[in-house]
Amino acid sequence: MTQRVSLGERLRYGFDKSMAAGPIALIGWLGLVSLAVIIIAGLIIAIFGIAPEGGEALGLVEGSWEALMRTLDSGTMGGDEGWSFRIVMLGVTLAGIFIVSALIGVINNGLEGKLDELRKGRSRVLEENQTIILNWSASIFDIISELAIANESERKPRLVIMATKDKVEMEDEIAAKVANLGKLKIICRSGDPTDLYDLSLVSPEASKSIIILSPESDDPDSQVVKTVLALVHDPKRRAAPYRIAAEIRDAKNADVARIVGGKEVQLVLADELISRIVVHSSRQSGLSAVYSELLDFDGCEIYTAEQKELTGKTYGEALTAYESCALIGLCDPDGKVKMNPAHDTVIVAGSRAIIIAEDDGAIKTKLVPATSVDTALLRQAPARGRDAERTLILGWNRRGPMIAFELSRYVAPGSVLTIVADTPDIEAEIAAMPISGENLKVECQNADSSNRGVLQALDIPAYDHVMVLGYSDHLPAQSADTRTLVTLLHLRRIADVAGKHIGVVSEMADVRNRELAEVTRADDFVVSNKLVSLMLAQASENEFLSAIFDDLLDEEGSEIYMRNAEDYVALDVPVNFYTVTEAARQRGESALGYCRRRPGENDARMMGGVVVNPTKSDAVVYTAGDRIIVLAED
Repeated sequence: MTQRVSLGERLRYGFDKSMAAGPIALIGWLGLVSLAVIIIAGLIIAIFGIAPEGGEALGLVEGSWEALMRTLDSGTMGGDEGWSFRIVMLGVTLAGIFIVSALIGVINNGLEGKLDELRKGRSRVLEENQTIILNWSASIFDIISELAIANESERKPRLVIMATKDKVEMEDEIAAKVANLGKLKIICRSGDPTDLYDLSLVSPEASKSIIILSPESDDPDSQVVKTVLALVHDPKRRAAPYRIAAEIRDAKNADVARIVGGKEVQLVLADELISRIVVHSSRQSGLSAVYSELLDFDGCEIYTAEQKELTGKTYGEALTAYESCALIGLCDPDGKVKMNPAHDTVIVAGSRAIIIAEDDGAIKTKLVPATSVDTALLRQAPARGRDAERTLILGWNRRGPMIAFELSRYVAPGSVLTIVADTPDIEAEIAAMPISGENLKVECQNADSSNRGVLQALDIPAYDHVMVLGYSDHLPAQSADTRTLVTLLHLRRIADVAGKHIGVVSEMADVRNRELAEVTRADDFVVSNKLVSLMLAQASENEFLSAIFDDLLDEEGSEIYMRNAEDYVALDVPVNFYTVTEAARQRGESALGYCRRRPGENDARMMGGVVVNPTKSDAVVYTAGDRIIVLAED
């Protein structure tokens, strides 16, 4: 049986619903009350003929007007005369005081609520051609710095950031940690990038590019894959393809991400990228500076551009077609990248040249006279062989097994890798590591890698290469870097006592600690967060960059090598880079720079004497110990 509802209950229910509508409903009710008070006062004055003392009787309209004036301003009744008129106006004024006070309170609360909503960052972004960063991690500050440099030539560059973090917190951290934004304006929004509604707040359909960071959570890769899924398969997405750069930590999750994102996503496999660069840098001193230069917007960068004037030429012929750029590979019309392809490869229409240049405006071909190459200064290629190597790893983290695997793909038979670290279950982890082939024997010692006595007992000068890894899986970034610095200082002391140079490459978590580490005189510092940030920033601007670095860091393709200058050209005489390029071309290689370490020279960018993409007409005097940077098969 339906319970009967009284009229009073229905009225109260209707009033409750209207009040729940917020400030607009409250203002409406106050307006109605004000109107009722004004009309009632006007009726009383008109019906009873009430008028100010000595004045004429007022009608309904004039009476209502007088009531309205006293409702809005209580001071108006100060000049009223005649007690009947005063009493009516007193009642109107008291009601007005209540109404105006309530109105001010409602408006104030409404404004505060709106400001709170704005502070939460839940309004939709109405920008066009913006770059979007989804999720939050320690890498974000370096990415912002790089994008600020990359967008210096843009008229109104915009960067939109969304993460499950307070908007004001994000803005404060960025202001504290990013020194110079240039023209770049940053807009922060709080939300879950895997949620379609939240994602719509940053207007991805209007974006230029999207960067998806690996978030600081227990299962970051699944969050990244779900975000890619939300972007690519949103029913309201745009028809044109997105340009997405996504960070994946575990390479095992890469296939799923590629299936979900298709051709719209470039994956940056963070741990794999760092592991490969650590291995390559440990085997060739100074190589990390080359990779940093290629990824850093503040200097030379990698561009892909269709060069119609090269159509019909071979790749080898095209190597000297630029004076202020370095050709390093080709991208065929189907989008397949090949770094340093066979030099008799004919460049067909629709191919894109992969070029190192200061900026895209500097990419210009130039007719080079035959006299630019001084053949008298060329040198014959020496025979190359590989000897067994001894490598030492001090410290350990999740990238350790990948570093060991990568190392096993390059070393000669009979090589030995010794690992010294004091992490839990390290012996079992090392025993389960996948090692390529039988070239590398792995030994393990569970000991404190930052202990001076442990290090002295290892006979470190007998090793060919030493890698120092941070304990980043077990310690905060600063603590891990501090322990790394202690290890490096001990290594420096051991090298000084032995009177022998020890080739050391060190992994750092925080780029701010690199300057402190310079005092240790290690050969290379691979700053993990910085490299990942650079790669993501570059991939958001260049759709082929991920494929380019996959080829560069793959054992089967051409890689970057730093080789003795005397193997290419004569020493102690001026040699232009056209001649160096020709020397490398005769070996099937692409020359892209040189390394000349000069103690005391200004090195503000901490490049260790590395120069990438020199002007080919400029002459340089190479001496013993200088090296040429080339792309080569082996």
